[in-house]
Formats: sequence, structure tokens, C-alpha cells
Amino acid sequence: MLKSMTAFGRERRNVGGKDITVEIKSVNNRYLDCQVKLPHVYSPLEQRIKQYIQSKGISRGKVDIGIFVEFEEATDTEILVNTEYAAKYISALKSLKEQFALAGEISVMEVARDREVFSIKKPDGDIEAEWLDLQVVLGAAADKFISARAGEGARIEEDLKGKVENIRGTVSRIEALSDEDIGGYRKRLEEKLKAVLADNNITVDENRILTECAIYADRAAIDEEIVRLKSHFCAFYGYLESHEPVGRSLDFLIQEMNREINTIGSKCSNSDIAHLVVEAKTEMEKIREQIQNIE
Repeated sequence: MLKSMTAFGRERRNVGGKDITVEIKSVNNRYLDCQVKLPHVYSPLEQRIKQYIQSKGISRGKVDIGIFVEFEEATDTEILVNTEYAAKYISALKSLKEQFALAGEISVMEVARDREVFSIKKPDGDIEAEWLDLQVVLGAAADKFISARAGEGARIEEDLKGKVENIRGTVSRIEALSDEDIGGYRKRLEEKLKAVLADNNITVDENRILTECAIYADRAAIDEEIVRLKSHFCAFYGYLESHEPVGRSLDFLIQEMNREINTIGSKCSNSDIAHLVVEAKTEMEKIREQIQNIE
């Protein structure tokens, strides 16, 4: 079962007198890079949030988590102004207005729209209760996020299966053409020698023809490459059945398959086979691009 590294999950709920929104989105990344944006009052929970996401089985991707909280009951809550940040923000707005000759005044409400201008200070000792409330919404958002990854992964899996089957069919055609090519080499060689030697009344040496055919067959034989490719096809489907992250393994496997296809192309001089090799390599490249999205 493949999972995509590109997904989005969002949940909004009212928990414990707070309106909590959690958004989780991710894109491709070689490793897990989890970034959390949350109100200052929740800063002590940042590492716990990252660990929670990992505990859900997310092991790769650049994951951005946004947590937004609006407190409905503020009797014991202190709202502070981040004065230094607000000053820089206002200065930037003024510079923007002057540089581009923009109309309108910079109002309090315009500045207040930036969430970083304010911070919320809660009494000490409530962080565990806050975590329990936040975890309810975080868990629901994570479930939607994981479901989206699985859904996209399933679509990619079907696409990959189709492409691999195309390559499988191409390899079968290459194998058949190679057998025909080697089988017909003796006839072509004998006809060519007879045409060249006929004028000089020289008899064709059958042993020499057999030797040349053996050399050609050995040089052009692609049996080993075909066997390895068939083994790689089986391994590919084995990875699709795995419940573990297989993106890196599939990437390596495709490199090996591509190497075998390249070797076949270098061994065969048949133009039809050369054309089929190009088709297989084109499909391989499409697969490689898709696999970059797999966890």
C-alpha cells in the first residue's frame, strides 16, 4: 500500500472554550522535516506535536502544521502586544505604501490582522490540559491528512502498475525479437559471404560461419538481463504489498531496472529492439518521477 508525500488535512473544533483549527500539509522531501506554527502559549508543546505526528506513521516529507486558537473565555488570559514585531511590521507597510504609491491609510485593524502582533499568556500549570484539548483536534486533522496520503498513494499505485505492465510487455517483445535476430544471423551472414565470394569461386567455410554465429550470439545474448528484469518486476509488486514506507526502495529498484534496459540497448543492433528500448526508458522515467511522491 503506497502513501503519497503530498497531502492536506484540516480540522476545526470548539474544545474547552477554545476555537481550535489545525491544518497539516506536506510535500516531497527525502527525509521527515516537520515544522510547526502555533500560538506562543503552546510553544512548550511543539516537540510533543512533532512526536505525535511521527507516532502516526509519517516518516518522510516536508510537513507543515499550522495551529490557530481563538479563546472564547478570557477571564484568566492575558493578551500581550509583540511591540518590536509590530513596529517592524508597520515600518514594512509604510515602506510598501511609499515605494509603490499605494492609496489608503495604515489602520489598527490592518496591523491587527497579523497574528504575530499578539501573543496570549495563560497561567502556568495549564499546559497538560491544553495538550489534551489540542490533541483532540490534532488527531482529527492527522486522520484526514493520512487518509489523503493514502488516497493519493492508491491513485499513484494504479498508475505505476499500468506503466510497469507496459514495460513488461515491451520486454517480452524485445525478448522475442532478440531470439529472432540471433536465429536469423546465420542466414544473413551466409548470404552476404556467398555474394562476396561468388565471383572468386571460393567455397564458404561452414565452420567459420558457425564460429561467427556463436560469437555474435554470445555478444548479443540478453538472457541474463531479461531474467533480472523479470525478477525486478516481481520485487516491484512485492513492495506494493508492503505496509512500510517503500519510496526509497522503489527508487533504487527502478534504477536497477533502467540499468538492465540500457544494457539491452547497448547489446542489440536491431533497429526494432532499439525503438522498444527507447519506449521502455521513457516509461521508466515517468515511473521515476512518480516515485518521488511516494513515502
